[in-house]
Amino acid sequence: MGYIKAEKILPLEIIELIQQYVDGQNIYIPRKSENRLEWGAGTEIKQELHSRNQQIYADYQSGIAVSELACRYYLSVKSIQRILRNYRT
Repeated sequence: MGYIKAEKILPLEIIELIQQYVDGQNIYIPRKSENRLEWGAGTEIKQELHSRNQQIYADYQSGIAVSELACRYYLSVKSIQRILRNYRT
């Protein structure tokens, strides 16, 4: 995330008002709720994770132990168990 100088986009009156609360500090202004995007909406990560999780489940069904899957996919045993639980239900 990049930063934009307040002087470039806000009127001086608003900057002075904000300075009464936070002077010289960085603040985060969240998006309006109607403009928020779902997690992963801007990338392919959801599909990548889904494919990875499907492969983990297939590997498990072929007989690979949970501890081996954890090592193979660089995840904790708990994470592997959670993934497997989601595919079983």
